[in-house]
Amino acid sequence: MPELPEVETTLRGIKPHVLQQTISKIVVRQQQLRWPIPSVISDILPNQPIVQLERRAKYLLLTTPIGTLILHLGMSGSLRIVSNSTEAKKHDHVDIELTNQKILRLTDPRRFGALLWTTEQLSQHALLKHLGPEPLEESFSGKYLWQQARGKKVAVKTFLMNNKIVVGVGNIYATEALFMAGIHPKLAAGKISLARYENLAVEIKKILTAAIQQGGTTLKDFVDSDGKPGYFKFSLKVYGRAGLNCVMCNTKLKGIRQTQRSTVYCGICQK
Repeated sequence: MPELPEVETTLRGIKPHVLQQTISKIVVRQQQLRWPIPSVISDILPNQPIVQLERRAKYLLLTTPIGTLILHLGMSGSLRIVSNSTEAKKHDHVDIELTNQKILRLTDPRRFGALLWTTEQLSQHALLKHLGPEPLEESFSGKYLWQQARGKKVAVKTFLMNNKIVVGVGNIYATEALFMAGIHPKLAAGKISLARYENLAVEIKKILTAAIQQGGTTLKDFVDSDGKPGYFKFSLKVYGRAGLNCVMCNTKLKGIRQTQRSTVYCGICQK
């Protein structure tokens, strides 16, 4: 599933081709994604400029003067920029045609993504209003995590992956950050000290920044290509390495399941 760095990379890849461009046509080939695509967008969006393009959690927000398209890539979706002469393939479900002769094309083989329309204030939209802070913003800190964790018995990894606490810290990034911070993933969130949370927040920011920077080297892939940047080129230290030796202490890494997700950790480095 695309995570925050992949969605951020997508945003940076398409933004120069989309922002301040005018929509000429909306083509919906498959209306049924996770939720039905509102049919009204084909009628009301032509001749509307895209005045803002931003990301909130894993949602991409394309704002026009009359409302906002909310787009989610689901499990396997991707966005890319193609010329208006590029023929659509089997899983190319939506085209947003622009007056600059470009098309913003949504591809989603598993159809778990979403394309919704809203005219309400974004901060009050049902999909957005309960989201926690962005992990790369100043409002996200070790002190914030420590305050949110008070009295909570849930495992710290599960705590980190709760979008109401903080958005975008998915399985890979939570696993890696906890390893770098030396925190056992099963430790109760409420039992971790402020100092350790401060260290953890730093590591979360580092790993997400590194992932975004790696994705940023493949922005050209969003034009006349498959729209899929080279995710995870950076060296993962624990995720996916259960049974291999720890890069820090050479002890064999352990693998467990937490809330139906794989977790890998070092029993020596992570107390």
